[in-house]
Amino acid sequence: MNKKIIVIIVMVFLLIILSLIFLKISNKKDISKIDIIEPTERNYSSNIIENVKYSSKDSRGNEYIITAQEGEIDIKNSNIIFLKNVKAIIKLNNRNEILISSNFGKYNINNFDTIFSKNVIINYLNNKIKGEYLDFSIIRNSMIISQNVIYTDKSNTLKTDVIEIDINTKDTKFFMYDKNDKVSLKKIK
Repeated sequence: MNKKIIVIIVMVFLLIILSLIFLKISNKKDISKIDIIEPTERNYSSNIIENVKYSSKDSRGNEYIITAQEGEIDIKNSNIIFLKNVKAIIKLNNRNEILISSNFGKYNINNFDTIFSKNVIINYLNNKIKGEYLDFSIIRNSMIISQNVIYTDKSNTLKTDVIEIDINTKDTKFFMYDKNDKVSLKKIK
């Protein structure tokens, strides 16, 4: 009889221990299944300006005028303004004007550098350049146009990856990212 009682006590004790272990394991599983959901909507404050216009002149007399339908001041850097429906006029030392338009822009009010993006169009005399990205810098005196670039004048159409233009000298470089690719040039009849 003693053996039977000992066996029953051990069995009950094992059953209690196994039940406790099972409960702990099932509780851990429930905890690990909890997903943390990040809010999809970001709450932040910003400064939106409508009908934006900036004008600047450098020491050489070059004038730069940029307008946009809307501008939003960068929260992290108040010297940066994100623009929508952008137009710019560059008047170079009593020369002809360069006209630029794009869907978006990023303008630095300290150094007047501007990044134009999406549907960038540049018109200068009888030349037209289309691309998706333009880095314009008064300090570097350069315009770098890239991404699906098409240059047209009265008699040629040229397709390239990048066009670099020195604003002062008008020196222009056309090149491809891959050295094995070539700039495409077509004569217009």
